[in-house]
Amino acid sequence: MKQENKRLDHLAIIMDGNGRWAQERHLPRIIGHRSGMNKVKEIALVANELGVKVLTLYAFSTENWGRPRDEVNYLMKLPINFFDKFMPELQKNNIKVNIMGFNDKLPLATAEIIKKAEQETADNDGMILNFAFNYGSRQEITAAISKIALDIQNKKIEVDSINEQLVSDYLMTAKFGDYADPDLLIRTSGEERLSNFMLWQLAYSEFYFTKTYWPDFTTDEFKKIVEEYQHRDRRFGKI
Repeated sequence: MKQENKRLDHLAIIMDGNGRWAQERHLPRIIGHRSGMNKVKEIALVANELGVKVLTLYAFSTENWGRPRDEVNYLMKLPINFFDKFMPELQKNNIKVNIMGFNDKLPLATAEIIKKAEQETADNDGMILNFAFNYGSRQEITAAISKIALDIQNKKIEVDSINEQLVSDYLMTAKFGDYADPDLLIRTSGEERLSNFMLWQLAYSEFYFTKTYWPDFTTDEFKKIVEEYQHRDRRFGKI
C-alpha cells in the first residue's frame, strides 16, 4: 500500500443521533444536542492531535429548518454557547474556525457569533474546524452553477474552461485547496446515507458508519476508526 493512501488530511463527520440519544433516556431532544456540543470539543481536540488538517462537522442542514420550532431555536443558539465556552481552548490549540453554509439565512445573533469566531481565529494556522451550518450540498452546487453562469455572462470565464477543477473552485470548500475533499466520512447513529452532505466532495472518500449515537461517540472509538482507515487501500477508480 502506498503511503499517500493512508493520509487523513480532511475528515468529515455527520454528527447524528443526538435526539434519539435523549429520547431513549426520556429527556428532551435539546439535551441531546447540548451533549453533542460538548462532544464536538472532545473529538476536535483529538483530531487536532492526530494531525488532521480539516475537520468538517455537519451541524445543521438546510432541511433542519423543518424540525419543531423550539428545537430549531435551540440549535441556533448552540454556536453562541459553543464559542462562548470553548474559544479559549480553540485558541490555545491554534485551531482555526470556518463556517460553511448560507450564513445570510441565519438569525442575526447566530451569524454575528459565527463571524466573530472566524475573525478571532483567522491568524491561527493549525487544524481548520469547519462547521457545515445551514448547509446543503445540492444548494451549494446550485449556487456554484449560478456563479459560473454569471461569470460566463460577464466574460470572466469561457464555457470551454469548465472542468471538474473549475467546478470545485466555485464550491464552499475551495478555500481548503488540496484538502478540499474529505479522505474519510464518519456518520454516527447507524444511519447509512449522505443526507445532502458534500455530494461532490465525497466522490472518492472512504465511508465509516457506526451505530453509536454522537453523544456516546468516544475518543477511543474515534481512534479505532482512524486506525481502520489507515489500513484501507484507496485506489480512486484505478488498480
